[in-house]
Amino acid sequence: MGKKKKTYRHSMAELQLELAGLHRWLQRSGHRLVVIFEGRDAAGKGGTIKAITESMDTRGYRIAALGKPNDVESSQWYFQRYVEHLPSAGEIVLFDRSWYNRAVIEPAMGFCSKAQYKAFMSAVPAFEKLLTDDGIILLKYWLAVDQEEQEERFDERAKDPLKRWKLSATDLASRDKYEEIGHLRDLMIERTSRPHAPWFVVNFNDQKRGRINLIRHLLEQVPRSEESIPEPKLPKLKGKPKSEQVTRKAEWVPDSFGE
Repeated sequence: MGKKKKTYRHSMAELQLELAGLHRWLQRSGHRLVVIFEGRDAAGKGGTIKAITESMDTRGYRIAALGKPNDVESSQWYFQRYVEHLPSAGEIVLFDRSWYNRAVIEPAMGFCSKAQYKAFMSAVPAFEKLLTDDGIILLKYWLAVDQEEQEERFDERAKDPLKRWKLSATDLASRDKYEEIGHLRDLMIERTSRPHAPWFVVNFNDQKRGRINLIRHLLEQVPRSEESIPEPKLPKLKGKPKSEQVTRKAEWVPDSFGE
């Protein structure tokens, strides 16, 4: 194993312990945390979310990765379908793309009108102020990646049968809009970054480095007391350990694992 890989695994193991502590603090204190992940296609949003949640109690976090709105959702207040995914006391919700679709992807791809875009940009600071005034901790990250690196990742996905599902028609169409998306991103940051909900940009040309930097930064943004779980004392078993004795009516799966 290379030195870089060892360093990454060691750093990630330490950070996941801290993330578990953050999670316990949220559950005990009742605080609510929303983390928004935005960025270009193939920037590394999904992998970062997986790294964050890997050692968390599945009952205390949710991942919101909303697809294209249906006809009913399209007729609603724009923020409505996102509001229902906001956290309850003690929860963390990770948005794999968020309401900021309307700030970058939708206008770039022609999925919204100029009037809808303008209305969103005007409304979102007030919307987020309502969330933070109610006590929600809101963190917003843009994962930055150069076009050359993005193209390499697209090529890798196209060649790997297990990753081809990640390449959508929108991903392919967005390849010719790299500069336009960058311009829209800058407008989004300039107009929607506020003291109560600032934007943070993370260099994700190196995904492993980007994950470490983002997670470490995330932990620094949430002031909390350390919440460690005391090591439980396991009482000694009474008698010898027993093996599984399953009813004969059960059908066992054949052992097909090759050594």
